[in-house]
Amino acid sequence: MRCADILHVIEEHYPLSYALDWDNCGLQTGRFDKDVQTIYIALDAGDAVIADAVTNHADFLITHHPLLFNGIKQIHNQDFIGRRIMELIQKGMCCYAMHTNYDVLRMAEVAAQMLQLKKTKVLEATNEDGKGIGRYGMLPEAMPVFQLCEQIKQTFELQGVQVYGDVSRQVQRIAISPGAGNSMITHALYKQCDVLITGDISHHTGIDAVAQGLAVIDAGHYGIEHIFIQDMAAFLSEKLKGVKIISAPLCHPFTIV
Repeated sequence: MRCADILHVIEEHYPLSYALDWDNCGLQTGRFDKDVQTIYIALDAGDAVIADAVTNHADFLITHHPLLFNGIKQIHNQDFIGRRIMELIQKGMCCYAMHTNYDVLRMAEVAAQMLQLKKTKVLEATNEDGKGIGRYGMLPEAMPVFQLCEQIKQTFELQGVQVYGDVSRQVQRIAISPGAGNSMITHALYKQCDVLITGDISHHTGIDAVAQGLAVIDAGHYGIEHIFIQDMAAFLSEKLKGVKIISAPLCHPFTIV
């Protein structure tokens, strides 16, 4: 199957038009006419991921986060992004990013389902059709924050989470926004949520959220968003018959010591 045919399948379900204006989704490197037999799916196009994709003879690397985000003016082997670009091109591997278009259409909904939230709605609408970033909904029954944290750790395979607020507080109305969460505080407060589960919260933002009545659970950026890998693997396995799908192993980018 050609790269262009795979892009058609993906973008039929996850149109690039849903990506936010500042983002850089789509084909990052490679040929549209490339014959693809093996797809490798990961969260980031880091050195280890690219090396493993090469080892597994992948023709096509799909990541959530774009390899090319900020403008680059040179491509050479003394720059880490340049080295990755050169390796992909030299190996003839296509590289494709599904970032905020996937966030808007799928990421938070999957996370909400995994936490068994009911009656979910969009947290921040970013499109005229009402679709957007994050979800909020109700737990089947109220529980203390510390119990919710244990559920999050088990669900997303985490060693720990950071909590802003009283861990004994009873919560039921939950907002979840995988990835960076600073900008989602106001939306969670407006929707009268008890707690925001997210992936990145700065020190002062977390403190200020608690002062306004919102608990915050920071599960790490990778901590929640790694669900992209298995979700896309399942999607592509169903849609692309005859193409081998490989998922990157779970690998947190930091170590808790």
